[in-house]
Amino acid sequence: MTDPESAEIMIDTFLQLCEDRQLDEASTYLAADVDIIFPGDRRYAGLHDMAAASKGRYAWVRKNRIRYFVAEHTNANGDREQVVTSIGTLFGENNDGTAFADVRYVDIFTIRNDLIVRQEVWNDLAENGIIHVTSEGK
Repeated sequence: MTDPESAEIMIDTFLQLCEDRQLDEASTYLAADVDIIFPGDRRYAGLHDMAAASKGRYAWVRKNRIRYFVAEHTNANGDREQVVTSIGTLFGENNDGTAFADVRYVDIFTIRNDLIVRQEVWNDLAENGIIHVTSEGK
């Protein structure tokens, strides 16, 4: 298990690689059985799957990462894990070319054996009218 500062740097690097669409390099931070969960309980087993499913939701989006919180715990199987929470705001451009900013987000990462095993994404894109959610959550 890495120290808290290293876990924070790891997640910040991972998020930057994702924003830069360096998905192959970012994927090296993920466990083989990673669980990526987006709003609406949209689940992905990898970054390429997530990126493909996100096309058409907005033109582009980036994060203003404000702060991180790092905690350690033992899960139900007795494995030591780190949980890194990233809090900040989103900015970007909607599909119609309208810019948006200051949309809250929280990402919660679970790290086990120095790999991300889970990422939970929470944000206010739908609440702010940036994306429109159907009854199917798409």
